[in-house]
Formats: sequence, structure tokens, C-alpha cells
Amino acid sequence: MIRDGRYCLGITAPVVVNAPGDYLPRMTVTPSTIEDTLAELVEEFDLLGDWEARISYVIDLGKELEPLPDVDRVEVNKVSGCAAQVWLVDRYENGRLRFLADSDSAISKGNIALLLRLYSERAPAEILAFDARAALDRLGLPQALTRQRANGLNSMVGRIRAAALAIA
Repeated sequence: MIRDGRYCLGITAPVVVNAPGDYLPRMTVTPSTIEDTLAELVEEFDLLGDWEARISYVIDLGKELEPLPDVDRVEVNKVSGCAAQVWLVDRYENGRLRFLADSDSAISKGNIALLLRLYSERAPAEILAFDARAALDRLGLPQALTRQRANGLNSMVGRIRAAALAIA
């Protein structure tokens, strides 16, 4: 969603104070599927129009990433095949994979943030069933990147899928 030329991530909803008890169960948000998240991203990208605005948005996504602890910035967590240094850490809890990541490049950091929005907090089976190539093509992202950055994006997806495959 775009508000006053700035990006607003997440879902906004009105806040109801002193609502009747039967109102509260209807407010419960069920976790979205990976396809729902992709549809949200496609809509956001469509609203942005040109590729300059889209790349700027991807960079802004990267700025929203939680800082990666220094202890996780180690060689084993680096994603090979990226133009920049990209670190990707997976955590498996309660049947879901959670990913933490960072990069020393604004574009790579944005790309990994976009992937984390799609893949983090998902069951390994859902990750493996998702067609990342088709999803990224729907966003038009590989076409907007240099060949080296597009290869890095594919490497990031490969690491995410490998983490899911190791658990599945």
C-alpha cells in the first residue's frame, strides 16, 4: 500500500475500543498463504508502475529487515553466487521455517527481504510446493535486475529451498 508517496507495509485496520465480545473473534487474522502474500506483492508492484519505483520499493523492503546478529554473519551463512555479501539463517520452530538475513548491498538486501516476506514462517512443504521462478516472473523482478543480481536472487531461493528440503 502506498500512502503519501511513502510505502506502508503490512495490513491496516481500524481499532475498535470497548467492542462487544462477539466482535473479537471476527478480528482474528488467519495466517496468509504464500500465494496470498504473492498476490499482495503483485498488487503493490502494479501500483508502483515503472521499474525505478519498484526497485526503490525493493530497497525500502530491505531497510525494514531486522538487524542480523554478528554471531550469524559467518561464512557458513553466506549465500554463494550473489554479487554482494548476503547472509541467510534459518530457524525451524513449531513446524515452520523462519529466516533471518542481511546484505551489504541495498538491492541484495531488498531482494532477500522480499523473499523473506514470501517464505519466512512457512511450513517446509509449502515452501517446496511454491514455484519461485513463476512468482518472481509475475513480479517482473528478474527482468529488472542485472544478470548477476538475478543469479544471486536464484541462489537465495535455492538456499531457502535447501533449508526446507533438509527438514521435509
